[in-house]
Amino acid sequence: MKARALLLALVLTVLGSTAAWAHFGMLIPDTDELDQDKRTVNLTLSFSHPFEMVGMNLEKPAEFFVVANGEDKTDLKASLKECKVMDHMAWQTQFTPRRPGLYAFVFDPVPYKEDAENNYIRHITKVVIDAYGEGEEWNKPLGLKTEIVPLTRPFGNYAGNVFQGIVMLDGKPAPYTRVEVEYYNKDGKRTAPNERMVTQEVMADGNGVFTFACPWKGWWGFAGLNADSQPYEGRELELGAVIWVEMR
Repeated sequence: MKARALLLALVLTVLGSTAAWAHFGMLIPDTDELDQDKRTVNLTLSFSHPFEMVGMNLEKPAEFFVVANGEDKTDLKASLKECKVMDHMAWQTQFTPRRPGLYAFVFDPVPYKEDAENNYIRHITKVVIDAYGEGEEWNKPLGLKTEIVPLTRPFGNYAGNVFQGIVMLDGKPAPYTRVEVEYYNKDGKRTAPNERMVTQEVMADGNGVFTFACPWKGWWGFAGLNADSQPYEGRELELGAVIWVEMR
């Protein structure tokens, strides 16, 4: 009986230690809108399990840029300064728009080696900021390798609103993509009744469109996941189209 009890304890320990939490590239600003009272946005780039507040190291991204009004691209990589998020390497910067409009910030990371899944992870992550109430073409694709094109305005939303988007891969809708959804549990006040409830999942339809209702105020991350057609350093490369949206 002792041997059986020890074996059971060992199995439960192993199962608990290998629980699969969703990974998310995170690009979190301190606001989703700028006005005369707040003209500069502070942005933090990280890589984590946002609900459980477990961080991972984010190397300096391969690319970090902003696209103004869907057209003008500006490289911001040199502006990044190293910081800590969830006790792991992360990055931060500030940006002050020169004119009203819509500003989409994007980082494309160095692929992350995930031995637990025997793959690499590349989450191309974006967030959209409205400056001075002039942002209109918020559903315009940026031409990324993979991205979520919003069908719901990605700023100025109430908690409880539905967020809808199209998962794009290589410039085309990606049908039946699995989309992981997770809440940034920054203050740690939210708890899940069981592990299944930490990460929500929805499937895109045949046109790559998915829908999710966000019940709480705060930042929500959406990650449309596909495998790249080419492996990376001998392993499968998970391509994540990630967008962050604040609900108020």
